[in-house]
Amino acid sequence: MARHRHRLAAAAALLLLLLSSAAALSSSAAEGEEDPLIEQVVGDGEEEDAQLDAEAHFASFERRFGRTYRDAGERAYRMSVFAANLRRARRHQRLDPTATHGVTKFSDLTPGEFRDRFLGLRRPSLEGLVGGEPHEAPILPTDGLPDDFDWREHGAVGPVKDQGSCGSCWSFSTSGALEGAHFLATGKLEVLSEQQMVDCDHECDASESRACDSGCNGGLMTTAFSYLMKSGGLQSEKDYPYAGRENTCKFDKSKIVAQVKNFSVISVNEDQIAANLVKHGPLAIAINAAYMQTYIGGVSCPFICGRHLDHGVLLVGYGSAGYAPIRFKEKPYWIIKNSWGENWGEKGYYKICRGPHDKNKCGVDSMVSSVTAIHTSKKEE
Repeated sequence: MARHRHRLAAAAALLLLLLSSAAALSSSAAEGEEDPLIEQVVGDGEEEDAQLDAEAHFASFERRFGRTYRDAGERAYRMSVFAANLRRARRHQRLDPTATHGVTKFSDLTPGEFRDRFLGLRRPSLEGLVGGEPHEAPILPTDGLPDDFDWREHGAVGPVKDQGSCGSCWSFSTSGALEGAHFLATGKLEVLSEQQMVDCDHECDASESRACDSGCNGGLMTTAFSYLMKSGGLQSEKDYPYAGRENTCKFDKSKIVAQVKNFSVISVNEDQIAANLVKHGPLAIAINAAYMQTYIGGVSCPFICGRHLDHGVLLVGYGSAGYAPIRFKEKPYWIIKNSWGENWGEKGYYKICRGPHDKNKCGVDSMVSSVTAIHTSKKEE
């Protein structure tokens, strides 16, 4: 009985700490390291090192992902990073129990390396987050929305791609939204070029000059849409294949496949996001990727998560009730297409909770935009 009371008291203390500390989350988290609040809540787990068996797990990781290192010193360093990430995954599991966290293909990277190589969203201005003239989305009716919806089942979503070690996530989010809009308008799914945007798009946010699209050094989906409107459109991936690095611009206007006529920024309202998703196709969104380096599957719904946005992804659908361990209620969720290949997450996809008790989890509702009007190339017309 005393032990039971002790556990209840510990759980209550943890809940109090979560509630009192959540407001302290900030974009100024320690450079390249775990969010300090996550460490504060669950500890660093050093006492559990003996249970992790890092050497055996690391050898399995090397085999699974084909890792080789230049010498014994580099391997020893990467194994130390891997062990730290095992502890980190355990922390994430405690704070995100409705998902599964563990070893991923990013487990030999520090949080800083992971952020620099595989994220790449430029910090948006306030105007980019909340919408404004001339791209503020009109309010749509929400009556009659389906309980579950997935554009993959309707043919509007292309294959999962891999951005590689290039901070070009923003271009994959942009191309995915345009692929969906093009499909809705023409009935044909065209796989579009991210490399064109990486090489040629240097559009800047008019309200904040530092927020410019910069190839592998990051960008914004809204400024990418503006670039596409000004440049004339986007080529196919076949005509302008992805290289994973920034090259000289080779844009050929005669090979444009799809053109953006207009786009809209959607309010931070889950019903409006769902309505725009159903009406306009997959949506370009931003998210805080703090838990994604260790994510394996399930519905991610962390108790604490910052809302500073650092990764661009594609919202393709939603579900009404995702599987959760028996001690937790099933969670409604968003379905997100990522750009880290099929050997990450749920075959390249991520689920994050939504609903009245989990609004804007990890900032997922904060920056959402859609292609609201397109026209096809002249050769298709």
